[in-house]
Amino acid sequence: MSTQLLVGGRIYSSSSPDATAMAVTDGTVVWLGADGPGRALHPDAEIIELDGAFVAPAFVDPHVHVTALGLQLTGLDLSGARSLTDCLELVRAHAAERPGIVLGDGWDETRWPEGRPPTTEEIDAAAGPGRAVYLSRVDAHSAVVSTALLDAVPAVRTAAGYIAGEAVRAEAHHLLRRAALDGLDAAQRAHARRTALDHAAAHGVVAVHECAGPQIAGRADVRELLEFEHDVQVLAYWGEAVTSADQARALIAELGVHGLAGDLFVDGSFGSHTAWLRAPYADRDTTGVGYLDADAIAAHVRACTEAGIQAGFHAIGDAAIDAVIEGFGRVVAELGAPAVATRGHRIEHAELLDAEHIAKLAEFGVIASVQPGFDAAWGGAEGMYATRLGVERAAATNPYAAMAAAGISLAISSDAPVTALDPWAAVRAAVNHRTPGHHISPRAAFAAATRGAWRAGGVRDGIAGTLVPGAPADYAVWDATELVVAAAADTVQRWSTDPRSRVPGLPPLDAGAALPRCLRTVRAGRTIYEA
Repeated sequence: MSTQLLVGGRIYSSSSPDATAMAVTDGTVVWLGADGPGRALHPDAEIIELDGAFVAPAFVDPHVHVTALGLQLTGLDLSGARSLTDCLELVRAHAAERPGIVLGDGWDETRWPEGRPPTTEEIDAAAGPGRAVYLSRVDAHSAVVSTALLDAVPAVRTAAGYIAGEAVRAEAHHLLRRAALDGLDAAQRAHARRTALDHAAAHGVVAVHECAGPQIAGRADVRELLEFEHDVQVLAYWGEAVTSADQARALIAELGVHGLAGDLFVDGSFGSHTAWLRAPYADRDTTGVGYLDADAIAAHVRACTEAGIQAGFHAIGDAAIDAVIEGFGRVVAELGAPAVATRGHRIEHAELLDAEHIAKLAEFGVIASVQPGFDAAWGGAEGMYATRLGVERAAATNPYAAMAAAGISLAISSDAPVTALDPWAAVRAAVNHRTPGHHISPRAAFAAATRGAWRAGGVRDGIAGTLVPGAPADYAVWDATELVVAAAADTVQRWSTDPRSRVPGLPPLDAGAALPRCLRTVRAGRTIYEA
């Protein structure tokens, strides 16, 4: 056995909130306490001096798109474009430097003075004639493309979601996305994945949940990802509906995925006007898109429950969540609530909920994978959600406090590359929700990004995502100068980290506070990133 003894730090542990030292033997936390006793108890241990650094459970991001994130990090990232002109100039420069298809991601016309995305003609002019171009909107539920790419997929012009002169949505978008990604070779995909997973490790993340599916990147991508060797653990979900337990088992066996969940689309997104609403959008005469009805949802939940497989759905709008609740309810009525709840089925995003939705999701034991970064980017009375939904409906989105109070298990994620894979920023966004009363405490938010995220992936041993004796030594070391204990209130009171309080402190998560910097990430006792 080999033991490492970390000394001279500040350890985030519910069992030893005043700990300055931690011993790890063969990838397991075996002891926490003060430096002196630690050295006496473990005289032969390898000593790791922390120099006052903060040690906390490592993060898990339970909703990412690894290859897409890597492509954004290595390619044409349009998230920084501040105008239509700026966007087109970025496309022009990228096309001039790199041959082949132009893949871009992250544009958001709601932040531009022009208030609209580029046209096909403008893209053709920027990239050059005959060039295939695919530019995904920030939410990945619509895109603008070049004439060459449209011509390469003739069926798109008769598909649902195609309107000449507009961004493509729904099935038309899925067809073009598939064609665009098929233009990548194996080396490009591998480079993107390594970049994305390296990025995760550098942000204190030891595991990610890939939310794959036929409309996202296809079978080849998820197979390659699961075969890809990297120190960051990848748990993959496949978003394809099934109608029988045998079909569910066959898909799991074919692809090697963990569950049939993640981005199994019931609807789309607010930004692309494809989230499924009960009443029309405030700025467009549509109620969005419903991809699955309650019948299909019930069939999928029933099949997965009977097969012992975790199911789940992408549902954002209130009508989409209505369908999810109805589908789950039918299966609960048939098989019983315990049979459904024990599978740990998931709902992704779950943004526009009412009190009845919340009560039912809690009753059914559904885990909610949520993205506070969405509220930080688009929430508030002046944000995109208010434009799309109207101020009153927008204020009802992402009610984390009510969800947690009802007993829904929350797992905080990024949906990267939709929002940045930056767990501390996501935790801070949950703490500083733009709608009063919807935020949760720093401790609850941190738990949702660690313990809750492990639970969302089916790890329910009670210790994963913590630093207590017996827990896996999955942790990160952070440069964090100050620790505070904060309550969930609009006016936050802070107490010192006096050991007598028996409450472990966290870095300040005020809106203007500097976030911790990752110094080291450790998975199962082995360093996978070091600054």
